[in-house]
Order: sequence, then structure tokens, then C-alpha cells
Amino acid sequence: MDIIDAIYARKSIRGFLPDAIDRKTIEKILSAAVRAPSAMNTQPWEFVVLAGKPLDEARKKIVEKLNSGAPMKPDHLVVGWPNEGVYRDRQVGLAKQLFTLMDIERKDTQKRAWWLERGFRFFDAPVAIIVMADRALSESGPLFDIGAVTSNICLAALKYGIGTCIEDQGILYPEVVREIADISDEKRIMIAIAMGYPDPNFPANRVESERESIDSITRWVGF
Repeated sequence: MDIIDAIYARKSIRGFLPDAIDRKTIEKILSAAVRAPSAMNTQPWEFVVLAGKPLDEARKKIVEKLNSGAPMKPDHLVVGWPNEGVYRDRQVGLAKQLFTLMDIERKDTQKRAWWLERGFRFFDAPVAIIVMADRALSESGPLFDIGAVTSNICLAALKYGIGTCIEDQGILYPEVVREIADISDEKRIMIAIAMGYPDPNFPANRVESERESIDSITRWVGF
């Protein structure tokens, strides 16, 4: 697939087929992804790939914590959004698309809770990639590089017909992932990527998120 075509084709997949992904395929995806640029070639990323029973156990324990109201203590500050303004408008626009496609009414608290829980279950994907950085690094220093390698993973996956969703819900209870995947306290859990073959019949997979025009976000100086 042409790189420009891949960039336009990439989208967040929130419904997956149960089909397993061969380890060799994931290795190929990661091998391509780590060609991402990083500051002074520091390559501050590390991965744990979860599947099968360990991933199912992680889902179960994370949802138990969520439903019990346990406090979330992520390893790094997750992004916070203002309650008004353009960033909030974009977020609300996406939510409206998702809830319309999934037939979730605004006042349907049961369905809304179900939808929230799916994120904490890695959207029931057959694979979850946990992206980490060493605590010897500053908390914010590796973020740009982590973003680059994460984007590469999502783009490389398309070559094999695999969908992805970058999500932080799965790592908001890092103690669960740390225990199940035997992740050292020396590693900071940064983000998760749900991965699997897209379910063509899952309504939310039809979302087409909008992008601002280049004219509205770009200033040209010297042209």
C-alpha cells in the first residue's frame, strides 16, 4: 500500500473479529514501526504484546476495578481536555458519530456504561500492544518519539489487513497490566494499542472522523 494511501486509510477500529494474529506478522509490523525517528536515535520505546489468556485476564481485572470505582493511577499524565472550545467540539463531534452508529441514546446510561467498558477491555481485540518507556527518562521527554512509533505501528498494520485503536483506557490501571505481563516498576506504561482484524459488521467501524482544513491551521511565511 502506498504510504499516502495508508495515511488516508488509517482509522480507529473499535470492533474486531476474534481471529488470532500470527506472531510473525506482529514481528514484521514492529520491525517496520521501530524505524520511526527518535531524538538522537535514543529509541525510547519498549513493547509487551498481550494475547490469549493473559489478555483476557487483564480485561477481567481492569473492568472489575473500573466497576468497583477504584482510583485510576496511570504511570503518566493522560491528556486532559477543556470543557469548551474547539478541542471539546471535535471530541463531541466524534462521540455523536459513534453513539449514533451504535444506537446509544444520550439518556441510556446502561448502554453508555457498556460502551465505556469496551475501551477498558481493549475493545475485545485479540491482541493488545503495551508501549513503555524507561523511568530513567523524563516523563515528557519520550512522548514525541512514542507517538511516532505508535503511528508507525498503526500504518504498518494496514499492510496485513489489521486494524488498530490507540487507547489509554487499557493502561489507566497500570498495576493490572504490570502484574499480568510481569512489567518491571522501572518501566513506565505509556499507551496501549488494540489490534485485530476489523469486524466489517461492527457499526462504529464506519466512523469517518473529520480533519480541519490546512488553511485553517497553517500560516505560510516567506511563500
